[in-house]
Amino acid sequence: MAEVVCLGEALIDMVAQQKGMTIQEAKGFSPAPGGAPANVAVGVAKLGVRSAFLGKVGADPFGYLLRDTLHANGVDVGGMRFDESSRTALAFVALTKEGVPDFIFYRNPSADMLYEPGDVDTHRLRRARIFHFGSISLLDEPVRSATLYALQIARETGALISYDPNMRPALWRSEEDGRQAMETGLRYADVLKLNETELQFLTGVATPEVGVTHLFARYPQLVLAAVTLGEKGCYYATPAVSGAVAGIPVEVVETVGCGDAFVAAMLVQLRKRARGRDSVRNLSASDLQRTFLYANAAGAITATRHGAIPALPTDAEVAATLEKM
Repeated sequence: MAEVVCLGEALIDMVAQQKGMTIQEAKGFSPAPGGAPANVAVGVAKLGVRSAFLGKVGADPFGYLLRDTLHANGVDVGGMRFDESSRTALAFVALTKEGVPDFIFYRNPSADMLYEPGDVDTHRLRRARIFHFGSISLLDEPVRSATLYALQIARETGALISYDPNMRPALWRSEEDGRQAMETGLRYADVLKLNETELQFLTGVATPEVGVTHLFARYPQLVLAAVTLGEKGCYYATPAVSGAVAGIPVEVVETVGCGDAFVAAMLVQLRKRARGRDSVRNLSASDLQRTFLYANAAGAITATRHGAIPALPTDAEVAATLEKM
């Protein structure tokens, strides 16, 4: 059975074929399987740890493409559900000259939003050592209730709960709705990964050291937080230990999927170095440094390639990158 279970959205990124153009200016788009939790599930599998994906897609060609892509990359897709009455979500993506994505979503509603508590594969979930989710599945009903149900099971069974707020204002009805969804997820998280923009939004503080301190004070169940800083690397902290890892200089092709690669690598390392939330809380400074060196390398490799899932690295590729440092 899978050791890491990821729940949430799987969708198709329709990526503009011309870089440096807006979505309106683009002349064509290419479909690429994605969705942050699905990307993390693939990233974990490619790094050598068994993973599963839980979520709903349309019973349509895009939904079957997602299922087949995840399966081909080693992800257990037995917990996926297929909806006959709604379509798989699409996200049109245009990339700036720097490779930074801009999104427009088509979900009115999409199948992932209609994932229900009864759809949750409790058999797979109850056997997970790590459960990972994001905030997008907390924005709408019934998927919100399904996510909260899964979180309840994960807590009961002692799984380490990992959370990526994955801030997407384009999906919010209002800023307050978005904030509430992101903060709801924080109340359940043992392990948190966020970027600088998300940290500023959630704490009002741009400095990682100060912002993460605020998060630990507000959410006492947190045992580990990591803030990705783009080319500058990352900052990380437990309640007792903190540190930083410098970025790895690479020729950036695009940044789609870099954060998901980082999360997947972090979870693989935590699975290797810790057994449960108390063990994560007590990780040594050297274990944390190795964990985030590995995660940084995974993110850096992903930035050198096109797409999200095709760009995610294997363990051998990460090891080769670290050997060169």
